[in-house]
Amino acid sequence: MLKNFSADKKRLISNFFSLSSIEMANYLFPLITVPYLVRVLGPGKYGLVAFAMAFIQYFRMFTDYGFNLTATRNISVSRDDPEKASKIFSSVMAVKFMFMSASLMVLLIFVYSFPKFRPDALLYFFAFGSVLGDVLFPIWFFQGMEKMKSIAVLNLLARTLFLIAIFIFVRKESDYLCVPLFTSLGSILAGLVSLCIIFTRFKIRIVLPALREIGEQLKEGWNVFISMISISLITTSNTFILGFFATNEVVGYFSAGEKIVNLSYRAFNPILVAVYPHIAKIADATKDIAIKKLRKLFVMIMLLSFAVFTGILIFSGVIVAVALGPKFGPSAMIVRILSPLAFIVPVAYIFANLALLPFKLDRYFARIYIFGGILNILLLLTLLYLFKAGAAGVAFSVLITQVTITTLMYIVLRRHDIRIVNMDVSSLLAVFEKKAIINN
Repeated sequence: MLKNFSADKKRLISNFFSLSSIEMANYLFPLITVPYLVRVLGPGKYGLVAFAMAFIQYFRMFTDYGFNLTATRNISVSRDDPEKASKIFSSVMAVKFMFMSASLMVLLIFVYSFPKFRPDALLYFFAFGSVLGDVLFPIWFFQGMEKMKSIAVLNLLARTLFLIAIFIFVRKESDYLCVPLFTSLGSILAGLVSLCIIFTRFKIRIVLPALREIGEQLKEGWNVFISMISISLITTSNTFILGFFATNEVVGYFSAGEKIVNLSYRAFNPILVAVYPHIAKIADATKDIAIKKLRKLFVMIMLLSFAVFTGILIFSGVIVAVALGPKFGPSAMIVRILSPLAFIVPVAYIFANLALLPFKLDRYFARIYIFGGILNILLLLTLLYLFKAGAAGVAFSVLITQVTITTLMYIVLRRHDIRIVNMDVSSLLAVFEKKAIINN
């Protein structure tokens, strides 16, 4: 038993550091490329690229179908059975390729049927390459196997190639097409390499999946898929819908400000993503132990994320000036409005991905995000169409929606006796007193 515990602990630590390196790359590369791109492309072209990537994000979400969560869980349970793992892998990949083909047909219809898209057809086709990259790179498989090191290396490879290409080929505003092109090429290359690793290292075989197996994957992923659609109505749709009511410049201001806030709460992704397979496996066996682990994680994330939120709120003007430059002054307001997300989103992630899903409360996960997605769209249309609120209205819509869905998650967990937030004021003070004693 001690040996197994030690192995689990080592694997968890290894996954944490691997995902930490991914997130470090996810921070460092945007910190280098975004300030460069916004200055070279300007608000107009940067906003156009952001709009196109937001549109393509719908197809990425469709082909994912929630498999990054449900297939991860299935692979995690079947990791010691190569035959079963091969069947899961083959059926999931078959569905993803079918969905990608359908997505390409829809893209062709949009690009050649609507004036909004037709002039920039090449931009959307280049951006669509990232959908192929996502399909070829089964992150869910590596997460389920708890072998994150491979993901870290491939992610670093793709981002390094993208970074080099950006600085070599993007020199003026008219080079904006290079941004989606190099993003796609990097992800496609990483995907091809990942498949080679899966077939050689993990001995996975491609088998012809039975219709029943494909149906099982579709059925199991349905609730999460609906949730992902709803989540996209809270995230991706903001930039996309704003693009129909405002200029490319305004879209650029919003997108740049949103990216800064997104980077702030993504700092917690290494911890949260690394523990997901671990928590899922424990929750499947022992509910009480899983809850205790989640409580400890919640307190740590809550304190750290609140500190990040405070820093962003106070120094938003300075952050925008340094990161984006003088042309993006209006983005500072967006950063201030969205700054609470640095605290709220990590908490919501714990409630949703580390509690609702591992404890098989998928239906509530779906319903909450469906409600949140509808709420966000209604708020967006009201603020943009009736009140002409522009980018600030979109930011307030996102904030209100995120607070609402996080509150609903908390209520559902309490009703199912999953009490992650189980600290009163005296307990919280005891934590601070304990730290003070240690420091002294």
